[in-house]
Amino acid sequence: MDRPAPRPLDTAERLDWLRLIRTPQVGPITFFQLLQRFGTARAALKALPALARRGGRGTPVSIPSVAEAERELADVAAAGARLIGFGEPDYPPALQSIDDPPPLISLKGNAALGQQRSLGIVGARNASAIAIRFTREIAAELGRHDLVVASGLARGIDTAAHEGAIASGTIAVLGGGIDVAYPAENRKLQDRIAAEGLLLAEMPVGTEPQARHFPRRNRLISGISLGVLVIEA
Repeated sequence: MDRPAPRPLDTAERLDWLRLIRTPQVGPITFFQLLQRFGTARAALKALPALARRGGRGTPVSIPSVAEAERELADVAAAGARLIGFGEPDYPPALQSIDDPPPLISLKGNAALGQQRSLGIVGARNASAIAIRFTREIAAELGRHDLVVASGLARGIDTAAHEGAIASGTIAVLGGGIDVAYPAENRKLQDRIAAEGLLLAEMPVGTEPQARHFPRRNRLISGISLGVLVIEA
């Protein structure tokens, strides 16, 4: 499937992309299929109601309004983050090559880290003390070899990976909105990563993480990484 050529989005197009990807039943794969078929997100939005009727949908498709999209953009900015589209300069290039890259992601912190080589480290939430110590040590060593460490900010192995790599560069991929601290015990660590590393989120601002969100988050950790090291899981 063809993807859009790399280029910056203007404000109007960013709003169109946001409205399209926030429409129920439009996931990343469908988003890019619609973009390929209709050329622009605006044209796809106009075509959606008729497509839904032909597909047998009994109720009208619920497309977010321009005002709703503008409000989300304002909320992202209020959280100190930016909404970056696929193909824009700060979009992590490795993430563009997965089967279902998010059309839009929220970034907060040092976006340049997303352009560097990274390795994912994930593992058990209830990890042993020796695994925690090993994770911190290997994350720090990877940093000394110019690798950014990506993880999911969960307790246990994820936390240790971020702590070990924060001095050299770490990316926390969140399961909820860019402004939501989860788990709550990692709020200070999340704030520190926002200041010294990079936070990345696919979900809308304000979204509380749920179990069904974590497989989507995990594909982003693997997508931005050269490989993934799994510790004690």
